Amino acid sequence: MEQMNVKRSMGGRPLKAVRKDIRISVRFNRQEYFILKERAGSAGVKPSVFIRQAAIKAKITGRLSTEEVQLIRQLAGMATNINQVARACHREGLFEAMRYFEEYRKALDHVMQKLRS
Repeated sequence: MEQMNVKRSMGGRPLKAVRKDIRISVRFNRQEYFILKERAGSAGVKPSVFIRQAAIKAKITGRLSTEEVQLIRQLAGMATNINQVARACHREGLFEAMRYFEEYRKALDHVMQKLRS
């Protein structure tokens, strides 16, 4: 500790306000590295600063849960059913088709509400 005080009193580089003392190693292949350098250069920062900012500020979207995957499959099934409703509209008339559409709209609202929560 005394040596550090001696070094400061003798001059030299001033101490940083916030010291970055933890190092993490990241490996890139050549293509990834050149993309990183290009993006960092476009942002006007060094690659290390770019990686640090991306790691701290980036929003990563996690994988879908099994429930979300099931809900999306349910939505795809509803799309097929709506096609069938359109065919029924031609066969059975507009009133019957509106009833079908209202049922599917309610089901769709329910699925979308679950996906939002």
